[in-house]
Amino acid sequence: MAENHYKPLPDGLFIEESNIDGQGLFTDKFIHRNTDLGVCHIEMRTYDMDSIIIRTPLGGFINHSDDPNCIKLMKDNKYYMMTCKDIKAGEELFLKYTFYTI
Repeated sequence: MAENHYKPLPDGLFIEESNIDGQGLFTDKFIHRNTDLGVCHIEMRTYDMDSIIIRTPLGGFINHSDDPNCIKLMKDNKYYMMTCKDIKAGEELFLKYTFYTI
């Protein structure tokens, strides 16, 4: 039987209570600017061609900031999360929400 190697979050990232709102995404290691963290959202078309956005665990726990340390980049129908600043161990990761208004 094949071994399952799926990991919902990249190495070094974890979910913890946030001072911003509910739970947030944190790191236990230094992450350099311009690091690709993986797929955070997937855009899917319904049968009537409406668009829906599916969050992965990476995208599901990240909180909003007007001064984020991560950005979303789209390729094909997937949004990848990349750091736009160096992030220190213990820091919370943030995105600027763009799919809806805060």
